[in-house]
Formats: sequence, structure tokens, C-alpha cells
Amino acid sequence: MGSYLSATDFALVIPTLNEEENIGTLLDSVQEVLEPLGISYEVIIVDDNSSDYTPQVVRSRARHDSRIQLLTRVGKRGLAGAVLEGWSRSKAAVLGVMDADLQHPPGLLPALLEAVQAGADLAIASRYAHDNGVTGWNPIRAAISRLSTLATLPFLRKKARVTDPMSGFFVLRRECIDGIAFQPQGFKLLLEILVRGRAKQIREVPYHFGVRHAGKSKAGPAVAYYYLHLLGRLSRETLLRSGPQ
Repeated sequence: MGSYLSATDFALVIPTLNEEENIGTLLDSVQEVLEPLGISYEVIIVDDNSSDYTPQVVRSRARHDSRIQLLTRVGKRGLAGAVLEGWSRSKAAVLGVMDADLQHPPGLLPALLEAVQAGADLAIASRYAHDNGVTGWNPIRAAISRLSTLATLPFLRKKARVTDPMSGFFVLRRECIDGIAFQPQGFKLLLEILVRGRAKQIREVPYHFGVRHAGKSKAGPAVAYYYLHLLGRLSRETLLRSGPQ
């Protein structure tokens, strides 16, 4: 099989907070799917000072494989900030992010990378591109997710109106975000990239959103707060752009 990414590198950032039961399995799976592609890659674990053995698991792997790196943040929280900080530590031309809880299937990475190789600026793993992407969710959670997605429509240009702007699993070309200051707090970085980034060609790859393998979900009031804060900021920016002509 030929390389998906000719003459370029790929940096995958995985934010963690108390994921000791998941991170080893995830690293094994990620490397298992990336190795056959014949690309140069690195996996950057950005850990927000976990109180469990997540850092120790990653350090152990990193000692045997220099492509695995650990970046520990102390006194900081927020998935978006962790991703941005991880990307800033790499010079790779193609960047990616996925969760550490095994709800994002590593087996989808080749398809996302192939989409970028084929010309996409941004390739998104979408829960809603097919009808069964959130099978098994309870009705309330599914409704909240759908409503949150609908709330983004006023801020997205027509070509950026994807089915899953809230996805936390995507791959993009660095040139789409270089020089843009994104909000480091919060958990919905993709939405801001869609609104403020330079991606012109966007591709969605459908997948089924799995169940958390182990550990506790990080979803809570803070997620909702920062999401509403981001919507408010994007709303103000949209009004400024469309101000008096």
C-alpha cells in the first residue's frame, strides 16, 4: 500500500485527563492502523496533570518509541487549549485530534488521511453523515446534540455547513489554521475552525460513535458553559462582519 501523505508528516494529538485504563489500548490501536500507511507520524499525548497513572503509561511507551510524546499541562483545563498546545509542539503539515476514551475508532484514521491526500483541507469524522452514527444514545442526549448542532448554522458559511460541526475527531492541513488565534477554553474547537479557519474543501467520513471503554466522561456543566460562551463570541464576530454596508 502506498503512502497516503506523500512528502509530508502527520501529528495526532490526544488530550487526556485520567485515562490510564484507555490510553495504552488506544496507542496500540493507533499505531496498528498508521504503520501500514508508510507515513512519518507522531502521537502527542497532552495530559492535563492526571491524578492517575496516565502519564506513567505514556512515558513507558515513549521510552520505546520516540514517535510517542507526552506533554503535561499543570493548572490548565480545556480540550481546545490542549489540542492547540499539542499542535504547536509539532512542525507537521497535517494535524489531527481524537479522544482518548476509545469512542473514536482509530480504524477511521486512514480514511481521514486519505481524504486529505485526495485534496480535502479538512476531513471530519461525522456521527451524523449516516443515520446510525449515534445508535444507542438515550433520546435526551441525542436531542441535545442535535439542537446544539442546529445552533451553529447561523455562523457557518454555506460550504462549511457540515453534519457534525461538534466532532472531536478530525484531520486538517496546518495551513488552514496558521496564524489564527483560537479560543483555548472549551471543548468545541472544530466549530471555531469551521467559522474562522481557511478550509475550503471539507470532507465528512461517517462512523458510529462508540461507548466509553473505561473511566469517567468529562462532559458536564463546564462543557455547556464554554459552548455557550463560544456561540456568543461567534455571534458578535458575525454581527461585526455583516455590520453597516
